[in-house]
Amino acid sequence: MAKSIQISAEGLAKLEKELNHLVTVKRVEIAEKLKEARGFGDLSENAEYDEAKNEQGILEAKIAELEWKIANAEIVDASQLSGDEVNIGSTVKVNNRKLDKVQVFAVVSSTEANFEEGKISDESPIGMALLKKKVGDVVEVKAPIGIIEMEILDIN
Repeated sequence: MAKSIQISAEGLAKLEKELNHLVTVKRVEIAEKLKEARGFGDLSENAEYDEAKNEQGILEAKIAELEWKIANAEIVDASQLSGDEVNIGSTVKVNNRKLDKVQVFAVVSSTEANFEEGKISDESPIGMALLKKKVGDVVEVKAPIGIIEMEILDIN
């Protein structure tokens, strides 16, 4: 049985949009490249054809990956989560004791993670440390700069 991946409705829509683009635009572009490269003659020594075939293989692997993620997606409805503990979909305010700084993170699936936007993966060291914790808990995270202690101040 395939493992489901938890994702927000917004994250799922983003995956579906990317898949649609790859199938309707990129596949057509690569098909054109292959058609053009075939016109250069002998395929056994045709670098353009080999490059286009490699691109096609990478594209088809990406399409298969997206199709799997979409088929196995379990939408997390943030409105259904209790604000008592950190889950995927939670927004968490923490006091980073190492930096002496208050930070806010949205805990999301790995497919939605974007650190610049404050979205951290539930599979990242910080995300894993925060999951299932409550307001007032202090978590320790192993990071390249050493152990980081974070106190959970608020969960939304």
